[in-house]
Amino acid sequence: MSIEIANESGAEVDTDAVLAVARHALDEMGVNPLAELSVLLVDVDYMTELNHRWMGGDGPTDVLAFPMDEGSVDHGPGESAAAAGEPALLGDIVLCPEVAAKQAATAGHRTADELHLLTVHGVLHLLGYDHAEPEEEREMFGLQARLLASWRSARSR
Repeated sequence: MSIEIANESGAEVDTDAVLAVARHALDEMGVNPLAELSVLLVDVDYMTELNHRWMGGDGPTDVLAFPMDEGSVDHGPGESAAAAGEPALLGDIVLCPEVAAKQAATAGHRTADELHLLTVHGVLHLLGYDHAEPEEEREMFGLQARLLASWRSARSR
């Protein structure tokens, strides 16, 4: 699994932990080990621009996910890039540490914990999960919580 990370946010972030939680989520979700993922950490101004341009939103958001190749999830035999053993471009996750810090303060946990949550959230979006409808939200957020719990459990051993 190839995961590239670039911190262009100006904030100090434990990028190794962000990579580790992304890798854990991808492994647990059965993503093709040849898949490629990009994680970009940006400042508020750039996130505001991306949110406006791609989502029609006002102001910055915490995470954006830009899927590239839906064939990277290996659900068994089939005619996908995963089945052919070819590298798959999963997509890009864009995180904004400054927004994450504000959300973490509101939630009463560390900024690092919020960035880990947002990374898993972004991975799930790349894999086709959404939370527009109540049932989708329950499924996605339940899976997100399980992935974070299993990652934290594995780290504490």
